Amino acid sequence: MSTPEPAPRKIIHIDMDCFYAAIEARDNAALRGKPIAVGGDGMRSVVCTASYEARQFGVRSAMPMMRAKTECPGLIIVPPRFEAYKAESLKIRAIFADYTELIEPLSLDEAYLDVSHSPRYASALAKEIRQRIFQETALTASAGIAPNKMLAKIASDWKKPNGQFTVTPDQVDAFIAPLPIRKIPGIGPVSAEQLRKLGAETCADLQALDMSELIRRFGSSSYWLHQRCRGLDDRPVEANTARKSLSTERTFSEDLTSLEACRTMVYELHDELLKDLIKAEDRAIHKLVVKVKFADFQQTTKECVQATPDLHVYQNLLEEAYARSEEPVRLLGVGVKFYDEEKYQQLLLKL
Repeated sequence: MSTPEPAPRKIIHIDMDCFYAAIEARDNAALRGKPIAVGGDGMRSVVCTASYEARQFGVRSAMPMMRAKTECPGLIIVPPRFEAYKAESLKIRAIFADYTELIEPLSLDEAYLDVSHSPRYASALAKEIRQRIFQETALTASAGIAPNKMLAKIASDWKKPNGQFTVTPDQVDAFIAPLPIRKIPGIGPVSAEQLRKLGAETCADLQALDMSELIRRFGSSSYWLHQRCRGLDDRPVEANTARKSLSTERTFSEDLTSLEACRTMVYELHDELLKDLIKAEDRAIHKLVVKVKFADFQQTTKECVQATPDLHVYQNLLEEAYARSEEPVRLLGVGVKFYDEEKYQQLLLKL
């Protein structure tokens, strides 16, 4: 007798709308309806979150604050209040806990919920959760509902702000095929450009590429690409897991043959890392790490104790790691290691 197919999972991705900016506008009536950016006002400060009024001018998270003020001359800069944001996040997570024990927070304002055990429709649960969040915090949330984490995350952006979108198991193929490849979480601008050179603009295009070509271009990442462009993602929702590190890395289709080329790439990777760190503002950074894999597949890392992700420090670490081999560079990565017990709330103010 054949084993029956397991029932499709029901995953909800909840993403608060402009979380920090929304809290500031809720608590200060003078800010409502205004273009505001939460962040520091120093020369090296970046935007934590921008209100939708500011986003209409092109202001985005992780944008240098100096540029944001140029893009939006009437921009109101509000210093972050991380304790206030954390307090609201705890209220929201308490609501989640009424529906499932399988909660995977990604940051203060974002989480996955596995509600596969519930007999109720996941879309109805998501709607109820969003209503309760608004009733108890006066803040709005968007939701994506799907059979896996990747699709739920993509779907949560579909009806923002204050909306939700569902991808049912029988809709996966039709939903994923026309998506631009940059919609897949984890495909950055450099990888997207490499795929475009192969003729892949959409997931359907990527599905049509020969696997041997993907392996030649992307190595071990080719299986990941093969799965994600088909809407496949078997990662479980992991409750109560504290991330110990965060990094971004890139495998190159052509090896980098000079330190200067590596420096340029570290600059780009550093920018991506800053964007990811905005989603982890409640973690204290302990160390900075640079990873280098050479053409002969030998790998080395260089790290140092440092509380902020300073580009100059990463460049110095790169120089030391690069000097360990005369081979060209196949892969570069930059990252941080967190303290397990501490919370960091001042990172973006110090940048």
